[in-house]
Amino acid sequence: MNINERIRAAELRCAAAFQNVDNIARITTERVLRAFQSNRISARHFAPTEGYGYDDTGRDALDRVFAESLCAEDALVRPQIANGTHAIFLALAGTLEPGDTVLSLTGTPYDTLESAIGLNGDLPNALTRFGIRFVSVPFQNDSIDRNAAEEHLKKDPSVRMVYLQRSRGYAWRNALTIAQIKDAIAFVRAIRPDLIVFVDNCYGEFTEETEPTAVGADLIAGSLIKNCGGGIAPTGGYIAGRKDLIEAVSFRQTVPGCGREIGSYAASYRPFYEGLFLAPHTVAQCMKSALLFAALFESLGYRTMPKVEDQRSDIIQSVMFDTKEDLISFMKAVQASAPIDSFVVPEPWDMPGYSDPVIMAAGAFVQGATTELSADAPIREPYIGYMQGALTYEHAVIAAKTVLNALIAAH
Repeated sequence: MNINERIRAAELRCAAAFQNVDNIARITTERVLRAFQSNRISARHFAPTEGYGYDDTGRDALDRVFAESLCAEDALVRPQIANGTHAIFLALAGTLEPGDTVLSLTGTPYDTLESAIGLNGDLPNALTRFGIRFVSVPFQNDSIDRNAAEEHLKKDPSVRMVYLQRSRGYAWRNALTIAQIKDAIAFVRAIRPDLIVFVDNCYGEFTEETEPTAVGADLIAGSLIKNCGGGIAPTGGYIAGRKDLIEAVSFRQTVPGCGREIGSYAASYRPFYEGLFLAPHTVAQCMKSALLFAALFESLGYRTMPKVEDQRSDIIQSVMFDTKEDLISFMKAVQASAPIDSFVVPEPWDMPGYSDPVIMAAGAFVQGATTELSADAPIREPYIGYMQGALTYEHAVIAAKTVLNALIAAH
């Protein structure tokens, strides 16, 4: 079977899954469109502001549109939020106080957040430096260790927040589905109804019909150069959820007493609005691309997660390779398939915030935008590549040919 035949076979296998993705995109697009319409968005909301940013109607309306699109009471959407880790850190630091404990029900968080929390090193301003503890219970076989979680919830009165990481980070597991998140929240509420439930929503927005905030999460956070930016937003992040908690986070994002009332943006807000409007469609393209790669690699005998038939709740496709060399060949082929910097050869390096050398293939229009075709991996056993994107399914098909040719040539 040649490569074109293999791709056609993979697409036939994915046909039902593709239809499901399209159905989700229709539902989420309608919700986003209604958010724009109910908030009467017009061209005036795109205008830049300077100085303190008082009465910035574009900024304030963007908060409301995001909140409605993400099924939340309120949202804080800011270009000044540097990345998803920054958004998560703001959500934690803005709502927790010295002596509080965060209980993670999904194991240890991904690498960059470990440094911000203080689990990896002792950096200035890490949460542990302010007397905030972070405790994890194991997350194995895609399920929460309920016995361990219940023990912490009942015996430790300092637990103020429960933390759920929706996506996989660099772990070999599936993303948490909305149904699993709803079930986990019900479990927590039955024991400690007073707790804040926070969901790291990175890579998960618009992959299902609704969001964690619709099933009981008090806070969610993510990056605008991932799903919610639609491949257009140039930077930024968001936190969404309960109104009182968003206000507390805004005091951390700027300064207590001023909060969300200040903070100008001298460029146009248009890319953030347009990116959000396109986000459901862009996410659908990413989901179809991930499905194609899953089907292709499964047909070649590789271990993948999720598999084609699995329910998906993020845009990431994991593939396990036998050797470091195969993993690196895969990364180089993804980079060679990019529209930007296709001539660059990625190599593993000691990236800030990571405990192992990391290799990244990221030939993107927006640096680090994971709705664009990209892939990354820590260089450690087992050798797992994490692919995400592309902005168009057609690009994924072309990239698949490049990747398969590279792997065949390597053997």
